[in-house]
Amino acid sequence: MTSIQLTSLAAPIRVAVIGYGLAGRVFHAPLVAGVPGLELACICSSKPAEVQKDWPQVRVVPTPEVAFADPSIDLVVIATSNASHHALARAALLAGKHVVVDKPCTVTLAETEDLLAVAMQQNRVLTVYQNRRFDSDFLMLQQVLASGQLGRITHFESHFDRFRHVVPGKWREQDIPGSDLWLDLGAHLVDQALQLFGVPDDLSLDVARQRDNTQTNDYFHAQLRYGSTQPGLRVVLHASSCVTASGPRYAVHGTGGSFTKFGLDTQEDALKAGGRPQLGALGDWGADPNHGQLVRHAGAEQISQQVPDVAGNYLQYYAGLRDYLLGQAAAAPVTPKQVFQVMAMLGRGEQSAARGAFVPTGDLR
Repeated sequence: MTSIQLTSLAAPIRVAVIGYGLAGRVFHAPLVAGVPGLELACICSSKPAEVQKDWPQVRVVPTPEVAFADPSIDLVVIATSNASHHALARAALLAGKHVVVDKPCTVTLAETEDLLAVAMQQNRVLTVYQNRRFDSDFLMLQQVLASGQLGRITHFESHFDRFRHVVPGKWREQDIPGSDLWLDLGAHLVDQALQLFGVPDDLSLDVARQRDNTQTNDYFHAQLRYGSTQPGLRVVLHASSCVTASGPRYAVHGTGGSFTKFGLDTQEDALKAGGRPQLGALGDWGADPNHGQLVRHAGAEQISQQVPDVAGNYLQYYAGLRDYLLGQAAAAPVTPKQVFQVMAMLGRGEQSAARGAFVPTGDLR
């Protein structure tokens, strides 16, 4: 995809967050505020008292249009329900703003392609928030793979299992566009798989509704096949809302050894508890209490060793975007091509689930 010819901004970059539910309150406002060079200038919410309690110095506006019309706002973060992403991001781009959309970008590939085209026409950035690239376990995994100790990778499993047996009455649990677990957690796991291995030859997806009284899919199991680019490689992406005793978050096997990692990154829970990390003064932020395990063969001997912790850091997403907007980085943390590929893969997965068969994906490279 063609790159835009970005005109660098000047610090501080003034940011408006649209929506103050879980995404805006936990995953965006604290991180924007924690990155030097970014200013959390405006939050759009129908509950101003809640926002002002958390951010008394930040302007609260009642509608997105007020933020879009503000000439002092440089960057808009769309942190609303998935079905609203397209219309809001489009309006922000047409108002001359750079835009971050919480994942998934939209609920269809056509909507994402439209946003990418509008961003190109407006010479503005359209990118997606992929914070899970900065999970402690994913950073650890990347280091293990880069070390070459596993040899040629033959099998990779990524699980994001949780126990949420009681179905809450929130939009994510309703039978509406964009509420599917594949679009929610699948957007993370697909992005990570593409970062590690690139686009597969094809994929299959199985989805199900497993909890009592659920209105939307709360389980998925995807298989990605990589025969033409990486012989024999099989990638499994899996998530469920009915797992009490979780297995490994990652299980990776290669011709030289295996790597397993249990437990989820700690940053989400820390942010939900009110944590406000500051770039440059992180302390033990993102530290992972669960070590990875590496098992290798040295001749006839099997060697098992712990893999040291790598601290996670969601702030790096916004720091990377800041640097790009200031002309200090060559690309945004999530590029237009990557935005397209993730959304296209999610769409091919939906096609596979509907057909009950593998769907080709190699043309997305």
